[in-house]
Amino acid sequence: MSPETLVNLSIAPFTASNPLSQAEFDEYVMTTYGRFPLTLERGSGCRVWDDQGREYLDFVAGIATCTLGHAHPAMVAAVTQQIQTLHHVSNLYYIPQQGELAKWLVEHSCADRAFFCNSGAEANEGAIKLARKYAHTVLNIENPIILTAHASFHGRTLATVTATGQAKYQKDFSPLVPGFHYVPYNDIAGLEATIADFDRHQRQVAAILLEGLQGEGGVRPGDRAYFQRIREICDETGILLIMDEVQVGMGRTGHFWGYENLGIEPDIFTAAKGLGGGIPIGAMLCKSFCNVFQPGDHASTFGGNPFACAVALAVCNTLEQENLLQNVQYRGGQLRLGLQKIAKNSLRSFKKSGVGG
Repeated sequence: MSPETLVNLSIAPFTASNPLSQAEFDEYVMTTYGRFPLTLERGSGCRVWDDQGREYLDFVAGIATCTLGHAHPAMVAAVTQQIQTLHHVSNLYYIPQQGELAKWLVEHSCADRAFFCNSGAEANEGAIKLARKYAHTVLNIENPIILTAHASFHGRTLATVTATGQAKYQKDFSPLVPGFHYVPYNDIAGLEATIADFDRHQRQVAAILLEGLQGEGGVRPGDRAYFQRIREICDETGILLIMDEVQVGMGRTGHFWGYENLGIEPDIFTAAKGLGGGIPIGAMLCKSFCNVFQPGDHASTFGGNPFACAVALAVCNTLEQENLLQNVQYRGGQLRLGLQKIAKNSLRSFKKSGVGG
């Protein structure tokens, strides 16, 4: 059968005439997730429907991923157009869609260069590797240390789960990757003491990897003064400041990037999740001075392919064209006021009940 014949075939969308039961599903798929007894079939905007026809508001958004909701026309158009032309080629060739996406990200951030991969964990792996190479080749550090925060979350690979400052994610996966140390979040005195201790006899601290807002250890916003002092320390010492924007980036805080809320610029930052609006893509971005990767240092088979980049670029452009950042700010304020009202009413009811005297 010729390629021309294949192109003309009518492919029916996937429909499960005899869908597996949940028990049968678990028979074939590893139980690495605690799944809710729910099967979702379709979505539109911020709503999804299950296999029983019940409608839900999708507050999960694919875990901070569906930036434009479900079945957004811009994503549908980008997917349709790109899959009909060229969906994947190797990074051995120039990929126009990748270049356009990199340009958008650079022009809308403090970065100068971008590297593309498939997920947030991979983006953070790239940042860790870049920081280590910078430490060896520029800072002349033999055994570099990267500081991360308690209650942080940076991914599930061995390096990123080690960078994650939560023992529950590391249980039974030792030996972990050396070269990480944890500090209290929003505690500048603790951070400064840790740097002084490590660098007392010889320089060891190469980078500080932090989230602008911690999501997995409780929703804990970064303190502006804390991050601004860290930026000063990094400028004074040459330590790299890496921001993990995987969860807070792509407009989720009312700015394109979480670091914008803190009045600082990182040297390296990572993005994923919302970048592709649900299509897998990750990115690691850096400033020119620490762009030390050379051909062969790092790579990704699927990273930056035409399909993922075309969709991500559609997501980025839509964020601007539909003024979604303004809507995030408005909805955030609306939610904050609503929660404060609930808390106030609850406190009033608690006092009226006489509980606690």
